[in-house]
Amino acid sequence: MTTTDYATYIAGLPRVLAAAATVFQDAEGRVLLVEPNYRDGWALPGGTIESDEGETPRRAARRETAEEIGLDLEPGRLLAVDWARGPARPPIAAYLYDGEVLDDVQLKAIRLQEEELLSWKLVERVALDQYLLGSLGDRVRAALEVRDSGTGAVELEDGRPVAP
Repeated sequence: MTTTDYATYIAGLPRVLAAAATVFQDAEGRVLLVEPNYRDGWALPGGTIESDEGETPRRAARRETAEEIGLDLEPGRLLAVDWARGPARPPIAAYLYDGEVLDDVQLKAIRLQEEELLSWKLVERVALDQYLLGSLGDRVRAALEVRDSGTGAVELEDGRPVAP
């Protein structure tokens, strides 16, 4: 196979998006959510992995957290990977990392990326479905269960655990 043939082959492969986010909570167990200005619903701090620049999911989670809420914190362990299909986009592989329990000083230091975000809030677990659309609520709850239990990361499809 020539270099040109290989490039053509690669260009013809299906497209998959990749994203990374961090799950932060406060001392009361509420989850930190951000409100994007470019789509409906809320999200975790995170975003697209810049793979063209060699970025890894973990580095993307840290970069996106720093960009979106102004906190440059190293993500903890991987909690979940979700293969999520969408009607108007290619599938996305979403990586969720454990974040710190944010103290009052860190919460007061949050500075939103105004180009992309309208606001942030701490949300009780029981209220997540009021903010997180589609399978995102299931994804976040699965990650929180892993965090609480101390078990290994969970593999998800559209927010639901995949049976081994």
